[in-house]
Amino acid sequence: MSALPIDRLPDAVLEVDGECRVRSANEAAATLTGHRTDELVGRLLSEILEPRDSDGRSLVAQGWHPSARLRSVSRIPEQEVWLRGAGGRRVRALITGRYERDGDGRLTGAVLMMRDGARRRPVAGDGIEVISTVSHELRSPLTSVKGYTSLLLNRWDRLGEDQKRMMLEQVHHDADRVTRLVTELLDISRLESGRLVLRRQMIDLVPLVNGVLEKVRMMETRLAADVRFPENFPQVYADPDKIEQVLTNLVENAAKYADPRSMRVTGAFENGQATVAVADKGEGIPDSDLPRVFTKFFRRAETRPTGSGLGLWISRGLVEAHGGRLIVESEVGRGSVFRFTLPVEPPEALR
Repeated sequence: MSALPIDRLPDAVLEVDGECRVRSANEAAATLTGHRTDELVGRLLSEILEPRDSDGRSLVAQGWHPSARLRSVSRIPEQEVWLRGAGGRRVRALITGRYERDGDGRLTGAVLMMRDGARRRPVAGDGIEVISTVSHELRSPLTSVKGYTSLLLNRWDRLGEDQKRMMLEQVHHDADRVTRLVTELLDISRLESGRLVLRRQMIDLVPLVNGVLEKVRMMETRLAADVRFPENFPQVYADPDKIEQVLTNLVENAAKYADPRSMRVTGAFENGQATVAVADKGEGIPDSDLPRVFTKFFRRAETRPTGSGLGLWISRGLVEAHGGRLIVESEVGRGSVFRFTLPVEPPEALR
């Protein structure tokens, strides 16, 4: 590395010591992660970048992979890793590298090369899985729409007004469901390619929350949520459609997998950020599953899952695109809390 300064390399490079602490970083690494080089140097990888695999498991929280102890192992094979960039955004990176060892073969550090994973064409198998999953989800509402519209067209004069209204309400609901699935497909593409466009504005979260609850209550009639926001709760700088999408997903999940009569939606404001939490009193999520909750297609078999398994993955991506974070806390037998943060001022005001 001494013959060619790492700042002249086109790819992101990190040099780390045996304790996974960054010794040096080039400008390409700063560009990829959003962290300045002086913010990276001297920090543990687990603290500053929080590298995780595609299932959400931490890669360096306990130090290097056990295979690194073998003196014969020198190369780190290329792998997809999710990093925590500046502002809490998630960065998909392809990482490879080489271990550094002393004369006795003891591990002294590593040189890591990182490339922007969003620029690589998605694996064909992953795309096929998305198409297969969403196609399966589309079949049910489209079958319902086809059936009810056929009945209305062929038996209009023989149907009562209440029957017609029920069928039209169901068609309306299923059309909304199809629209949401198509939106999910588009969001997947935009999030993975980095082309998501946010139409931000100053919005009030309280009426947005109440509106989402009313819509979900149309299908889940037992829904009863305790909404608590402090007085003078600040507006947030966000895309109202995307935040409504996030809230709808969290509320629907809480109603689906827990007691819909004991939901709680709360707001808080601290450290310049607004926080919204959706809490339920359900079975909870085991610790073994928590790291995988926000991964694609994850659905717990114990809960007789429905849906595409994409909602939480997309929701986290949308929140992080706003510069916030979406996390989950859960206790088996007591329930779960999904909490996300949003900025309350435009970037111009923050700068």
